[in-house]
Amino acid sequence: MHFGIREHAMGAILNGIALHGLTKPFGGTFLVFSDYMRPSVRLAALMQLPVTYVWTHDSIGLGEDGPTHQPIEHFAALRAIPGLDVIRPADANEVAVAWREIIARQAPAAILLSRQNLPVLDRSTYASAEGVTRGAYILQKSSSAAKVVLIATGSEVPLALAAAKTLESEGVATQVVSAPCLEWFELQDEKYRNEVLPQNCLKVSVEAGIAQGWHRWIRSDGLTISLEHFGASASAGTLFQNFGFSEKNICEKVRARLK
Repeated sequence: MHFGIREHAMGAILNGIALHGLTKPFGGTFLVFSDYMRPSVRLAALMQLPVTYVWTHDSIGLGEDGPTHQPIEHFAALRAIPGLDVIRPADANEVAVAWREIIARQAPAAILLSRQNLPVLDRSTYASAEGVTRGAYILQKSSSAAKVVLIATGSEVPLALAAAKTLESEGVATQVVSAPCLEWFELQDEKYRNEVLPQNCLKVSVEAGIAQGWHRWIRSDGLTISLEHFGASASAGTLFQNFGFSEKNICEKVRARLK
């Protein structure tokens, strides 16, 4: 169905299709326009309707459309809806596993996808994307007991991997965690959660949105690489660099905190 630029109506129609039965509906638009769909998304979560939202252009990475189209607070706002699974995959393999999991779980889910091209991670080097089913997983282990854990989602995962490589070269044992779905991670047992996010180390969240909600996982002494203001109109590369989403900035902030 071609809904046109009618996000509110689309959300309501998706709920109607799900309530009628026999069909598992999905709909898509830019992530920033999830605001227009929020009443219907909330009702889908309340009724646990198996509706899937495919929201793209999920960060300042969409670039020249400017701050009106760049989601900043939307990750946190959607995660605040009880019963809604919010998934932000890091690469194509995570998307595939996430989609399979969405089908199996039969619950309302949002999958947040980037506009910009992202590298497909070499799974012979990094952990299997099957870890997505547990919400968060160790993508790359540290060389020894982790002193730093970088927790990233979506397009920021490659940045975390690059920063970890630099920190490891400096003798700082750094573990990288891909955390596409915090709701699924919360369902895991305490032993697994502590394995992924070990105690007595610096935990750093890396996500191109507000940090609200992350302190639950990084604790009061953790560090956030976040965006606490609206974006701007420029290329994705320029914006990520200027707003601190770079290997250099992550490493500098980690070094300063460790001192």
